Amino acid sequence: MASQSDQIGEFDLIQRFFKTGADAMHPKPAIGLGIGDDCALIHPALNEEIAITTDMLVEGRHFFVGADPELLGFKALAVNLSDLAAMGARPIGFTLALALPSANQQWLEAFSKGLFSIAKQYSCSLIGGDTTSGPLTISITAFGSLPTGKAIRRSGAKPGDDIWVSGTLGDARLALAALRHEIALSETDLQQIEHRMHQPTPRVELGIQLREVASAALDISDGLLGDLKHILEQSQVDAQIFLDRLPKSGILLKQNSAIQNQFAACGGDDYELCFTAGSHQRDAIHRISQSLELTLTHIGQITEKKNTAVQIELFSADGKRLSDTETMPLLKSFDHFAS
Repeated sequence: MASQSDQIGEFDLIQRFFKTGADAMHPKPAIGLGIGDDCALIHPALNEEIAITTDMLVEGRHFFVGADPELLGFKALAVNLSDLAAMGARPIGFTLALALPSANQQWLEAFSKGLFSIAKQYSCSLIGGDTTSGPLTISITAFGSLPTGKAIRRSGAKPGDDIWVSGTLGDARLALAALRHEIALSETDLQQIEHRMHQPTPRVELGIQLREVASAALDISDGLLGDLKHILEQSQVDAQIFLDRLPKSGILLKQNSAIQNQFAACGGDDYELCFTAGSHQRDAIHRISQSLELTLTHIGQITEKKNTAVQIELFSADGKRLSDTETMPLLKSFDHFAS
């Protein structure tokens, strides 16, 4: 509990921990007016449009009670930048709404440090927001720009398209399992993967390059297969996924195959991009992979829709199609309202 001397008023809080940090950045030309007025102003460039995304993080639901505030500030913005990346947008600015149990200056200093470290990394300016007293809740709305008509939507996947993912999957879920004492990891292994849970990397440059090759895309926040279903539903198609192709880190590969598949297929908090593209784009995708020094893995195919509900067929390493009973646990994604 913060002492009385740790407390600070709302406007002093904004000025000290957020406006000062925002003013220290060099806002992009698209930001006409930032913090200090009733509204921020954004001026999109000619023939460009604005992408907008909002994410909310609630203590005890999306992060541990007492979580490191610096890491929390970093992740709160990172997950929004990941959404912009999925549509091929370049970040330009964000707003922050923050509910705090108390205005603890030490907590705010660490939180704003993490927040502005990633904001500066992606040249994304804080342009407004609000603060109030209440259970710890962080809500960020991020804005990005992209050429008109070039947004990568979820609705463009077509039968015959390849399905790809960036990076590796399942490490964030493995770190969570270790922190919950569900799985025993060595201290070295945990240190190597814990950043995947606390400091995910938004694939902004990948999203920008995918504008010309991807037919559909999204970021993986609630688990690969559960999120992939959003593309299938929007595009009215089905999919085939080969579990042995799911990219996994060396740390995850130390676990048994059931844990590997479970965490990589539906673990959540990966914040990698899943995208579809025609098979004629494979060479272009390999070139993008090389230019970004980022692994891009072909994990399956888009197929014709067979029934009313979309379907994902899963195949094991020996080419055998998994039964519905075997498939069901892997298709369960994170539910914000589940117990």
